[in-house]
Amino acid sequence: MEDLAHHSGATVRTIRAYQDRGLLPKPQRRGRSNVYGDSHLARLHQIAELLDRGYTLASIKELLEAWDAGRGLGGVLGLAAEVSGPWTDEEADRISRAELDTRFGGVPDDEAVAEAVALGVLERVAGHDDEFLVPSPQELTVAVELHAAGVPLKAISVHLRELRGQVEHIASRFLEFTTEHVFARYLGPGLPTDAHVAEAASLVRRLRPLAQQSVDAELARAMRLFATRRLQQHLGPDNPPAHAGGSPSVPVPAATLAAVEALVGPENVAAFIVGATEREVQARALDALALPQPRFGHDAEKP
Repeated sequence: MEDLAHHSGATVRTIRAYQDRGLLPKPQRRGRSNVYGDSHLARLHQIAELLDRGYTLASIKELLEAWDAGRGLGGVLGLAAEVSGPWTDEEADRISRAELDTRFGGVPDDEAVAEAVALGVLERVAGHDDEFLVPSPQELTVAVELHAAGVPLKAISVHLRELRGQVEHIASRFLEFTTEHVFARYLGPGLPTDAHVAEAASLVRRLRPLAQQSVDAELARAMRLFATRRLQQHLGPDNPPAHAGGSPSVPVPAATLAAVEALVGPENVAAFIVGATEREVQARALDALALPQPRFGHDAEKP
């Protein structure tokens, strides 16, 4: 067992736990020794790969039992690769700390770098304190351009956190929608057949770009609508602002103001409250659109 642990990278304790769960075949008994072979090593590699893909030990046991019964894991792993693989053609890049400081005005800002790492915009490279991995160069470029236009780095971070929450909400809704109408037939009890797995993987490849395409189209429509409306409010002589006599005052509890100020700084309190309000309005609009619509015709008369 010690030799198997050495060659597989797993610990002896882990190997024993796999044996207790029935994930690893029993070793051959030769005299007073337990002998493990290449099949045990291959099984440990399979378990490690499935764990990396997010499978639980219970689901791994079910998959391995199907494998032992003569069904292949290739289709299941292929489907997992389609789902867990990159959903964009963008390739990660690297950037040095000196180049990073230069792109953001030449003034080092350790706090902003730490915030970017916390958000995942930058990833530290082990053994290279002066170098970072950039998972999305486009996202970093957006931050650079916003900062060059005068947006404080703290405000950019707050905006990204808010945007990420809204996008995750959209992604969750899209997955619920496609699961209900497309993938539900593959999610019955037990393992799907190899044919169903292959068909599901093909559908994932076809549907993968649709979420981004629909968001791009709707974002372009919304930006045109709101940008035009905002420009008319500020510049159009025949389109005065809705509150010509000044913006209405809304009382906000002092404790809420203090909490927001501590979060984003005094200069960003108003923008944060407005953004949070707009986010809530948009979320409720999405919720309203997602509600079941009234049915008409013969189906409406059925119980």
